[in-house]
Amino acid sequence: MISPFDAAGPLRDAYLDVDWAAGPLGPVAGWSPTLLGAVDVLLNTRTAATLLWGPEFSLLYNSAYVPMIGNKHPAALGRPAREVFDEIWDEIGPMLEAVRSGRGATWVEDMKLLMNRHGYLEETYFTFSYSAVSEPGGTIEGVLDIATETTGLVVGRRRLDLLRRLTDQVADVGTVEEFVERALPVLHGDAADLPGAELRRASARDTGGRVRVALPEGLELVTGLSPHRPDDEDYRGFLRLVAAALTLGLNRVAGRRAAATERQLAEALQRSLLSHPAQPDHVQVAVRYHPAAEGAWVGGDWYDAFQLPDGRLAVAVGDVTGHDRDAAAAMSQIRNLLRGISYALPVPPEQVLSALNDAMTGLVVDELATVVLAHIDLETHDMRWSNAGHPPPALLHPDGTAELLQASAEPLLGTRIVTTRTSHELHLAVGATVVFYTDGLLERRDRPLDEGFATLLRALAGQSHLSAEELCEHLSDTLITDSEDDVVLAVVRRRPG
Repeated sequence: MISPFDAAGPLRDAYLDVDWAAGPLGPVAGWSPTLLGAVDVLLNTRTAATLLWGPEFSLLYNSAYVPMIGNKHPAALGRPAREVFDEIWDEIGPMLEAVRSGRGATWVEDMKLLMNRHGYLEETYFTFSYSAVSEPGGTIEGVLDIATETTGLVVGRRRLDLLRRLTDQVADVGTVEEFVERALPVLHGDAADLPGAELRRASARDTGGRVRVALPEGLELVTGLSPHRPDDEDYRGFLRLVAAALTLGLNRVAGRRAAATERQLAEALQRSLLSHPAQPDHVQVAVRYHPAAEGAWVGGDWYDAFQLPDGRLAVAVGDVTGHDRDAAAAMSQIRNLLRGISYALPVPPEQVLSALNDAMTGLVVDELATVVLAHIDLETHDMRWSNAGHPPPALLHPDGTAELLQASAEPLLGTRIVTTRTSHELHLAVGATVVFYTDGLLERRDRPLDEGFATLLRALAGQSHLSAEELCEHLSDTLITDSEDDVVLAVVRRRPG
């Protein structure tokens, strides 16, 4: 007999361990055809989803949903939602009741919920929709929840905005007193991340368990930590960025040469605009960002690697003209636009780039950019890519030979040239590696670009035994030592075996 939980994958045992007969849904043998059909759809969906069934909204969910509820799993399976989500029931309960009573589907973006999923009330954000699931006669039996956690994006935007405002406010101050006067309102404006922040003269006074950071000019930053955010490397890294921005401003007040500090802040800000790449099964993904040997501000080089709703891996590398904060701002806009278009539109890469070009025009993103975008099917390992004026990716075959994935030149993004973009396809054999990069990897003032391509292929030849991370390090050590521009690398390798 086929079990309705056979498609549950890693959750199959958890489903089988539930005493369904003792819960609100009753024995599985008595489940309605509507419930069984909804469970089949749920467990065969890769997007995070859950069913909230019956008058008690009993929970059934797929494996993609588990990270969203943390240590509530596996006890949450089969239990009423009010028991599982007691701490947020005042927010979500009325929404669920409204859908079940027939008042239509809901849609919320970046909704803040204080969830207890790791032993404390955690600040989380979700974009989700509740929609009714009805039996053939029209009676609503349950509610389907399709959700995406946006906590990282919301918190990251908030922190980046504070860093931007802080840098702008203290850029041209003339005295320490003016510095404190301008900086404090900005710090107080982010009470979610910097509760009770102070800028004061350094002392040995007790800080009451708060974090203390030493600054130039005899000052220190003292701040609490949010009880609703994990005290992890991301949080501590943000505090280091705040301290770096304050240090930069104070060094300017003192008239010191601040080139080294500016460069550290620039690199940190640039990295903060770039997310961690997806790491799907059977594929290795490694990325690197290397700032230019000269220069102190952020630039327009970027990478991205994320999974699409249908499970494919999207990999993009791009370069916005310019090397200043305007280029960095445009880069962030273009990267986020590409992400949103890719996630919302199930179309091939060339159509994504066409839509991205249209969005840049309509939203007046007045910058030129090159982008190469690839979609990799993680089941067939077929790769389809499109190139908008970017250097061609390089393919390292399992036998150690390397070639450029050359294609006919197509216009950059932002040119307003009306064109029909094309894409190209290849199959990634076991052990094959694709290298995406920006032009800073190859371009040098004293050599033609063709020589740069030849240098890249020589550096790749015979290196097919290296992992994606090892190959990133090899290329960095071999080619980037004297780079005159920012460099981004994104390496994708099909795992052997």
